[in-house]
Amino acid sequence: QVQLVESGGGLVQPGGSLRLSCAASGFTLDNYVIGWFRQAPGKEREGVSCISGSDGRTYYSGSVKGRFTIFRDNAENTVYLQIHILQPEDTAVYYCAAARRELLFRPWMIWNVSEYDYWGQGTQVTVSS
Repeated sequence: QVQLVESGGGLVQPGGSLRLSCAASGFTLDNYVIGWFRQAPGKEREGVSCISGSDGRTYYSGSVKGRFTIFRDNAENTVYLQIHILQPEDTAVYYCAAARRELLFRPWMIWNVSEYDYWGQGTQVTVSS
């Protein structure tokens, strides 16, 4: 049974940092792309970063580049999202999702929600003083 479980969210002050985790089970990362998405209240879900489970190639959306770092631990079957210099506009539910690795042959589609087959339940990140 494929499962993705996010953790690490919470309440943090502006300028702080968080590390989110996405633990995968029921499949190995090698054959998948793992993406991180977020959804703020009243807004559409947006992709922020993704990583190839096979070769570690990383991708970032323009809105988070430089502040977010995605990395993986294949031995632990876990993908992480390190977020620095958190800002109130980063407040959202953060989701990880898995898509077959062939998605990377069509990189213009990596932020397309419908390309991802499996989703976690999300973890809330709130940035507030």
